[in-house]
Amino acid sequence: MTHRDATGSRGTGPDRTERELREALSALADGVQAAPDAYRTARGEWLRRERRRRLVLAVLVMVVFALATLIGLWVLNQAPTDPGVIFSGTGSAAGASLPRPHP
Repeated sequence: MTHRDATGSRGTGPDRTERELREALSALADGVQAAPDAYRTARGEWLRRERRRRLVLAVLVMVVFALATLIGLWVLNQAPTDPGVIFSGTGSAAGASLPRPHP
């Protein structure tokens, strides 16, 4: 034995649900009145957000660039002060350069 709803199943399909939802949303949309300057206001807010986003991005790029420069200068400053092998200055000027191939 199957249980049946007391109200019956007449018109309780997906079509009815879709129709009632469409009617409810249509009634809701009909009651909405847009402000006369809504587009101008929304566009102004969007442009302000866009400018703010670009400004934040530019500041972030400058901070990263400055930080990379400072780190690079700090690393170069940590190099040893002794002249090392390459720049020892003990060889002659002619012997210091690489031999050139003769054609």
